[in-house]
Amino acid sequence: MHLNQRERAHHDVPLGIAGGMERFFVNVVAECPYGLDQTAIYHQGVPGRLDEQSMGEFLAYGYRRNGNCIYNMRCPQCSLCVPIRLRPKRLRPNRNQRRVWRKNQDVTVEVAPLTMSRENLNLLQRFLSKRFPAGRSLAESYYSGFFITSISRCFEIRYRIDDRLLGVAVVDGSPSWLNAVYFYFDPELGWRSPGTLNILTLNHFCTSRNIEHLYLGYWIKDLAGMHYKTSFRPHELLRDGTWHDQP
Repeated sequence: MHLNQRERAHHDVPLGIAGGMERFFVNVVAECPYGLDQTAIYHQGVPGRLDEQSMGEFLAYGYRRNGNCIYNMRCPQCSLCVPIRLRPKRLRPNRNQRRVWRKNQDVTVEVAPLTMSRENLNLLQRFLSKRFPAGRSLAESYYSGFFITSISRCFEIRYRIDDRLLGVAVVDGSPSWLNAVYFYFDPELGWRSPGTLNILTLNHFCTSRNIEHLYLGYWIKDLAGMHYKTSFRPHELLRDGTWHDQP
């Protein structure tokens, strides 16, 4: 499938780390992961262990991590997947976000190594069963195929109310960037707005450690489940190879 020069320039492996690395990447055809009625093309590779600077460059070029793969989307008829990130010290929480923060003051936060514990697996399975009622998604496969990695430094942030696990954020991190890989939570506690709480907590984690960028993955304008990401302002969107401020 042909890509024009502008498309190719936008999606190439980052120039600063490209030395021979493009040979690790291939285009993989699949169904759209977001349910759109068109074919998706993943430009993905398994480059091996990346140092923090190299991983940061991939993130800055709009790449994501899935297990030991690095990928971005090269769908020729679609450009709806837009990378989004925050500069944590600039975040101005809105009224609803401040309300979510206040009502969750009883939540404790733990930073720990990535853990495929029975407690985590049970909560993730409940979350997946609620989100995908057909029952084809298994918690174990998410950990083994999606979360666990040797490419970058990965860890988890756990949220608890007393001894009850509210949610778990899977993140990649370095002194200059934090990459939000996945977040799952107790479906019975959705009234606490755990997704909003998670991003506020990740943002606080970054500001307290002088981390410059917080990557939130892709944003799709017409996908309702992603609307919450752009409510965090200001944020930046990657379009035509350049990050643009959205005040």
